[in-house]
Amino acid sequence: MSFLNQLHQQLGLMSWPLILCSVITLALWLERALSLLWTSLRGEQEKRHLRLHGNAYPDTEMATPKSLILQGCSLLVRHRECDKSTREDLASVWLQQQRRRLHAGLRVLTLVGVISPLLGLLGTVLGLIEMFKSISQSQDPVTPSLLADGLGLAMSTTAAGLLIALPAIAGAQLFGLWADRLLDKLTHELNQCNLYLEGVELGGKA
Repeated sequence: MSFLNQLHQQLGLMSWPLILCSVITLALWLERALSLLWTSLRGEQEKRHLRLHGNAYPDTEMATPKSLILQGCSLLVRHRECDKSTREDLASVWLQQQRRRLHAGLRVLTLVGVISPLLGLLGTVLGLIEMFKSISQSQDPVTPSLLADGLGLAMSTTAAGLLIALPAIAGAQLFGLWADRLLDKLTHELNQCNLYLEGVELGGKA
């Protein structure tokens, strides 16, 4: 609590909104990093397991795959009796669902990255207003050190807002690129699976 009280003294009225933004940024960073890393590693692990057992794609009798790649392929295999265009439509709908899942939280990160500097700037303006109000009501002479202390406290909220905004915006962009790369792999694998179900043998498949 002493640390929070010290932050409140440093940042003024905008301390709690900025703390909330920092907590949201940290939580989304951890959640997205772990989720995307698990999705990436699990897919490669299950694909390698299938290749070692001589299977190109999961059959309808195997347990539900945990990775997104094999979930998509299993979906197509279960509908192998449908024509190719129907399976393509089915894969397209499924990929849209996974896109929303892989991009979850990124808009919130972007929003935090936009709001945080504005909150910091608002805190600076409010701090300056309070500083000049106290100076106008004081009978003591205004010294450079007094102005420097007041300006330093006021500008600290702008610095805090920028420090929160930078990782929030960077995280939204980096995780978005990572998610798009995973979606590209999913799309490529589903296209190969669809061709495989049509009897087209592709190189590199066991």
